[in-house]
Amino acid sequence: MQKRYFIGIDVSKHTLDVAFIIREQSFFSKVTWKQFSNTATGLRQLHQWLTEMQVPLSNQAIVVIENTGIYHRLLWHFFSSLQVDLCIENAAQVKWSLGIARGKNDKVDSRRLALYAVRHADRLKPTPALHQQVLPLKDLLTLRNKLLVQIRSITTNIKELKNISVTESFANASKKLLQPALNGLQQSLKQVEKEIKETLNKDKDLQNIYKRLITVPGIGPVTAMYLICCSNVFTMCKSGKQLACYCGVVPFDHQSGISIKGGQHVHKMANKELKRLLHMCALTSIKNHAEFKEYYNRKKREGKHAMSILNAIKNKLVLRAFAVVKNERDYVNNHAKAA
Repeated sequence: MQKRYFIGIDVSKHTLDVAFIIREQSFFSKVTWKQFSNTATGLRQLHQWLTEMQVPLSNQAIVVIENTGIYHRLLWHFFSSLQVDLCIENAAQVKWSLGIARGKNDKVDSRRLALYAVRHADRLKPTPALHQQVLPLKDLLTLRNKLLVQIRSITTNIKELKNISVTESFANASKKLLQPALNGLQQSLKQVEKEIKETLNKDKDLQNIYKRLITVPGIGPVTAMYLICCSNVFTMCKSGKQLACYCGVVPFDHQSGISIKGGQHVHKMANKELKRLLHMCALTSIKNHAEFKEYYNRKKREGKHAMSILNAIKNKLVLRAFAVVKNERDYVNNHAKAA
């Protein structure tokens, strides 16, 4: 259906700057703007204002926002409940599409997002509705990472004090002072991991997807949960190649004419944490699984760079993970059967 109402919302921690454009028969209306608070009350006021301005939140409307991490969560849930097409765009994509632009503030950004929606309405893809169990699971994984960082920091500090201290008594005293904090963090880590398991078990579909993912050789529990969260239960990407591109493991050409021949390289724009986990999965696969070990050794003999081979293995892992979820069946190890 052709859209008639184009809404751009600039999201910040405390406010929502909303601008909209209406398509008439042969022209577009002027941009109308207003600011609301980024709270449940502010969203109700936003809904009321749009109704008064005769902008129905229906399938004739499309809303464009930039990805802001956690600050657009309320907005995402609000429009998902109303079944309104919401497009969460990469900020760099929006910025590059505007060309040369001078000046920047929240009001101007909301107008630019509305214009972006008008110009690119034919290619915009609505973001799937937010899965209810994904957000708490994602927050728990983030909390787990923070605890691990603190534990590693204190552990490293204890080791360094032991190595560089002039007197052994000072090192022992420092360890005694830091040990209670370390014990508390480790206890919190156990509780968080327990909560992650309970959250995963609350949703049977989520649990089934998790069980299928860990059947893929090399994919561990943490990586499986990250894949589920980052892909919104595999609804954000329509193919394995799109998911691999999001993970930053797909090589792209870099050449032009006869002067620029850069070869193929992965792009730096990727989910860094997910890419790091996949790298560890690739290393584990080479060590513990004959298929990947043979593949690595064969490519190494052919003269391939070690990091290029690891990247290819990461790509294989992502494609297999996507396949087991979409085909709704566990991974079948044909290599082991042939052996």
